[in-house]
Amino acid sequence: MVTKPAPALDDIAKRIIELLQEDGRRPYAEIGREVGLSEAATRQRVQRLTEAGVIQIVAVTDPLQLGFPRMAMIGIRVTGDPRTIAEALAEIGELAYVVVTLGGFDILAEAICESDEHLVDLISTRIRTIPGIVHTESLLYAGLYKDLYNWGTR
Repeated sequence: MVTKPAPALDDIAKRIIELLQEDGRRPYAEIGREVGLSEAATRQRVQRLTEAGVIQIVAVTDPLQLGFPRMAMIGIRVTGDPRTIAEALAEIGELAYVVVTLGGFDILAEAICESDEHLVDLISTRIRTIPGIVHTESLLYAGLYKDLYNWGTR
C-alpha cells in the first residue's frame, strides 16, 4: 500500500464527507444547501475527494444476505517483509481486508466465504502457499454486531 500525503481538508470538505457517510446517495443539491455551495460546486468537490482517494462511494452489503455465511479474521505470521506478502494477499478476491500489524500477527486478513469448505480451500491452497507465510490462525465470526463506516472527520 502506497500512502499518499493526505490533502488538506477544509470545513466544507469535512462536512461533505460526514453527510455522505450518513447517506452516500444524498443528492448534491441537498448537500450543497447544507454546506453553502451550489449543486455543481458540490459535485466538483465530491469528484476531487474521490479522485484524491479521500473517499469512495460504494454500496455496503451484508455478506450473510448475499450467500456468504462464513466470515473469518485470519491472523498471519510471516518471514521477511510483511508488506510484500500483504500485497500478494490483497490480490485474493475473498479477502475483503488486509492490513500489516505490529503485534502477535504480522498481517490480519478478513475472509468472506460461501462455506466452511470454501474457507478451508482458501487458506490451504491460496494463502498458505504464498512464500513467506509460516503460520495462520483463523478466528471464525459467530455474529456481526457492528460494522460502521461513519466515523466522521477531524
